[in-house]
Amino acid sequence: MKAPIHFVGIGGAGMSGIARILLARGVEVSGSDAKDSRTVLALRAQGARIELGHAASHLGNAQTLVVSSAIKPDNPELVEAKARGITVLHRSQALASLMVGRRAACIAGTHGKTSTTSMLTVALQHCGLDPSFAIGGDLNESGANAHHGSGDVFVAEADESDGSFLVFEPAVAVVTNVEADHLDHHGTVEAYVGVFDSFVQRIEPDGVLIACVDDPGSAALADRAEKLGVRVRRYGADGPDARILSYTPVETGGLAVVEIDGQRVEVRTAVPGSHMAANAIGALLAGLELGAPLDGLLAGLAAFGGVRRRFEFKGVSGGVRLYDDYAHHPTEVAAALTAARPVAGDGRLLVIFQPHLYSRTREFSVQFGEALGLADEVVVLDVYGAREDPMPGVTGAVVADAVTLPEGAVHYEPSFDRVPGLVAGLVKPGDLVLTMGAGDVTMLGPEIIAAL
Repeated sequence: MKAPIHFVGIGGAGMSGIARILLARGVEVSGSDAKDSRTVLALRAQGARIELGHAASHLGNAQTLVVSSAIKPDNPELVEAKARGITVLHRSQALASLMVGRRAACIAGTHGKTSTTSMLTVALQHCGLDPSFAIGGDLNESGANAHHGSGDVFVAEADESDGSFLVFEPAVAVVTNVEADHLDHHGTVEAYVGVFDSFVQRIEPDGVLIACVDDPGSAALADRAEKLGVRVRRYGADGPDARILSYTPVETGGLAVVEIDGQRVEVRTAVPGSHMAANAIGALLAGLELGAPLDGLLAGLAAFGGVRRRFEFKGVSGGVRLYDDYAHHPTEVAAALTAARPVAGDGRLLVIFQPHLYSRTREFSVQFGEALGLADEVVVLDVYGAREDPMPGVTGAVVADAVTLPEGAVHYEPSFDRVPGLVAGLVKPGDLVLTMGAGDVTMLGPEIIAAL
C-alpha cells in the first residue's frame, strides 16, 4: 500500500497503530477523528494530515479508505469513497497487509490480549530483535502502540470482537482464554466460540497454537485444534509444555516458578497478578517458537513495565495510591481486584467502576456484582455506551444493586463531577483506589488526586 490512504477514526487504538506503521514506511496518510487527542497530535507530528469531524472533502486524493466496525454506513467519507470507487478496507485487512513477508505472531483471547502482545514485543526487543508490532494499548516503555521494525517478525493483537481476526494467517497464534463476550455481535456463545475455531484454522501449515489450559474454553479449543492436525503447545498450572508450579506476589509484581520443556525457571513480572504471570508465560512460549533465546526472553519479561490502563499507577496523594485499569468484563474485574489486594497491603481497596456497553451490562450485571464484591468499597458510574444506544432499564444501578458488599459500602453515582469529592470522603491514608472500565472513567484519576 503506497498510494495515499485515509483513515476514518484515525485516533482509535487499532487505527492509529496501522497509520503509524504506514507513515514509517513512507506512505502518505490522512484521516479524520471526532476530536483532538494525544494520539492525533502524535500522528500529525509524524506527517499525517488529520481533520476533525467527518466530511466527504476530507478524503482528499486518497486511493484507499480504512474503516473499523464502529464506522456507520452513512459516514460521509465512506459514502464518498464508495461513490468514487475507492478501495475500502476494514482495519484488520489493512493490518494483515502489513504482515505480508513477515512471520506473524497473533495474540487472541477474551482477556489478556493487549498485555500478552505487549510482553512478547518487549521480550523480543530485549533479545536484540526489532519486531514490527500493533497493540491495542500504549507500551509504558515507548508510549507507542505500534512500530515498523527492521526484523522479520510482526507481533499483533488479534481482535475477536467482530471476527475480523479471521483475515490473519499467523505462524504463531496464542489464545489466552475463550469466554463468552461480544454477544452483541456474535449473537450466541456457540458462535463466539466458533470464531476461535475458525481462527485456529488460519494458522500456517507449519505454525503452532499456544493455549492456556487453565481456561476451559482455551483448553477445549487446543484439543479440537490438535485433532485437526495443528501443532499445539499448552501452558498453565496443568500445562505440559510450560507448567506453572507456583506464583508469589512480590511488591507490585510477581514471581512464577515454571517448568518449561523439562527445565525449571523463574519468571519475574513487574506487573501484579497470577493472570499477568500466565500472560507472561504465554509470551515466553511464543518467543521461543520465534527463535528467541530463553535467557533473553526472561530478562525482557522481568523488565516489562506494563501497558497504559492495565493496572497503571497514576499517582499518590494524602497517603492514598491511585491506579487505573481497563477491565470491563467480570473475569477481568475479578482478576484485577485479586491482583490489587496484595498491593493494597493493610489498606482498603476502593474501586470506581464504569460499566461498558449496555448489552454487556445487561448480560453480566450479576457477575459484575460478584466480582466487585472483592473490593472493600465500590462506586459505580453510569454505563459508557460507546457504539450502542441506551437500553430501557439498563444503567449502572443494576450493577450497583448486584454488588455483594454490606449496605453502605456500595455507591451508585451517575454524576462524574461528584465522584472526586465522594472518593475523597471515603478514603483514608494507606488505601488504594482503582478506577476501572473501558470508557472515559480514566479521566477521573487526576481529579481524584486533586481532590485528595
